[in-house]
Amino acid sequence: MARVILGVGAGIAAYKACELLRRLRESGHQVRVIPTPDALRFVGGPTWAALSGEPVTTDVWAGVADVPHVKLGQDADLVLVVPATADLLARAAAGMSDDLLTATLLTARCPVVYAPAMHTEMWEHPATAHNVATLRARGALVVEPAVGRLTGKDTGKGRLPEPEALFELAERIISYGTVPPLRLTGRRLLVSAGGTREELDPVRFLGNWSTGTQGYAFARSAVALGADVTLVAANVELPDPAGTKIIRVVSARDMHAAMLAEAPQADVIVMTAAVADFRPAVRAEAKIKKDGELPAPIELAENRDIVVDLSARRAEHGPRGQVIISFAAETDTDLDKARAKLARKGSDLQVLNQVGRGQGFGTRDNEWVVMAIDGTITPVPRRSKAALADFVLGLAADRLA
Repeated sequence: MARVILGVGAGIAAYKACELLRRLRESGHQVRVIPTPDALRFVGGPTWAALSGEPVTTDVWAGVADVPHVKLGQDADLVLVVPATADLLARAAAGMSDDLLTATLLTARCPVVYAPAMHTEMWEHPATAHNVATLRARGALVVEPAVGRLTGKDTGKGRLPEPEALFELAERIISYGTVPPLRLTGRRLLVSAGGTREELDPVRFLGNWSTGTQGYAFARSAVALGADVTLVAANVELPDPAGTKIIRVVSARDMHAAMLAEAPQADVIVMTAAVADFRPAVRAEAKIKKDGELPAPIELAENRDIVVDLSARRAEHGPRGQVIISFAAETDTDLDKARAKLARKGSDLQVLNQVGRGQGFGTRDNEWVVMAIDGTITPVPRRSKAALADFVLGLAADRLA
């Protein structure tokens, strides 16, 4: 059980923090809610008290004998600020302590996570960008807001990530311990996930069984380690991980274009997606119908190997020190073939994951063999995909260091 401070800013998204609070409590965590005074205009104190089972106050003068403005931050294992408004980010960056929440933020020595929610113009304003950069430089984790419907008719970046995604992020951070190793702070990660689809006609495609579970686990773990994450997702039907930029693609050629475009800004590239090796050479304009005769054989064309092209691009244009991690989903564990594949692709690390026999696509866990370009081979016993992502990202962080 962790001791969690849930700070609530004065934004319309405050109502979503109720669901986050419920999930944290049901997982056994002790949660103390500290709203700003204006946050109570959106959700009242009795609601927070009833859901948390803890007293709720906004000022430093209640219970002075217990020195709450110091003790709450000192005793916390995690501080979540949901939603973090532009005003609250500004006050936190300036080190102000004019209410109980901002005073607690100054005394907290545990991980502090801000989940911003505001209109797009406010999020993109230079003042907000400066405040976010300041907080991140001090070690706080400021997750990227989601893109979607805002208040009124507005749509854009600034939407609070869904409570489920924020809860998963909180659980990942808690699992690292009271002071998690935010080893990827300031680093940019590019992750691919899912399975590509190659159209045969308007209603059919060639595809695979990949669900994107492992790639999304990498994205969540990377955000929890402080990274700025871009996720290129092919046909994935999972909730968006909190704090990630999502680029949606369909085919292997779509993914090739997206990955090559984003690669120059990435410190680490994790290629978990199951990309089709081949596509129909010709896409039929109309549905291929069953009319009593077999259709003509389907001629296939080879897709470009994304990892090979990423490695070639790095060799020619940089950036130097970029770490590329490739995946090889195989039905056997022939290490000689895997070594040859690693050499051909030019990646720094290759994860050999066996599929079949209840492992691989769509499962919650897996077992791997991690091969490095220097010849090192590390077997990784069966464990959750989140734990596997943590392990490999640790190897990547070692290489960056």
